[in-house]
Amino acid sequence: MKRVSIIVVLMATLFAGCSNQTQNTDHSGMNHGSTHGGASTIEPEDVNVVWTFDEETPMTGKEIGLNIQVQNKDNKPIENFDIAHEKKLHLIVVSKDFSYFNHIHPEYKGEGSFDIRTQFPSGGEYKLFADFIPTSGSAMTKSEWIKIEGEEAKRETIEPDNNMTKSVSGKEVTLSYDKLQAGKEVTLNFTIKDDKTKEPINNLEQYLGAVGHVVILSEDAEQYLHVHPMEEKATGPDAKFATTFPQSGIYKIWGQFQYEGQVFTVPFVVKIP
Repeated sequence: MKRVSIIVVLMATLFAGCSNQTQNTDHSGMNHGSTHGGASTIEPEDVNVVWTFDEETPMTGKEIGLNIQVQNKDNKPIENFDIAHEKKLHLIVVSKDFSYFNHIHPEYKGEGSFDIRTQFPSGGEYKLFADFIPTSGSAMTKSEWIKIEGEEAKRETIEPDNNMTKSVSGKEVTLSYDKLQAGKEVTLNFTIKDDKTKEPINNLEQYLGAVGHVVILSEDAEQYLHVHPMEEKATGPDAKFATTFPQSGIYKIWGQFQYEGQVFTVPFVVKIP
């Protein structure tokens, strides 16, 4: 099939997006940066990403091929990447209203090229976030707004939760924290129980090398935090994550955990004063 760059097609025909944007990010708990003892030689501003679908008009309702090409400012491929939590690149996909969330892992093909096939549940706007670490470089995130054609779902509002206990996939998950304040570090504690028996689950399994992963987005999708646990080898029922919300506003939090071979995702929305 004809491969057409999103940067060319989507920017020209769909809407004015944030092409090849370096996201305002925090990689809390990732222990990233230069991995070889010296100063980082590859910084986010030196890196570009070209996003390419294998169809000129990406449609909902079917599997679509997506290529992520990582290159330097001279448009030459960046070929070597460090492994972070078992993968060379983490791809986060969210719908504009945050009702859809997906954390997936494209396959590295060499010469800076990552491929994946995925589906989008409905038409509309989505934002893609690629997390990766070029070898001898710093951890970075590149993002892109895209448009998927097809019937659009009713848009959901993003409102703070009044109840910080959710039932997901047979689990009861409670999110607790101390004072929420912009610019101040906070510990997010996810307590996980069996939804029926209310018994604590203390044998959570490792998911991508840790007890869990947390992704946080500001309401405008400009502030992005990918947070890893304070104790990676914890097994529950508590999973704690330390992070800092960069500014006041509404944020959506997605916690991801694994139990009995199944990954489950629990969302919360908070307001930061």
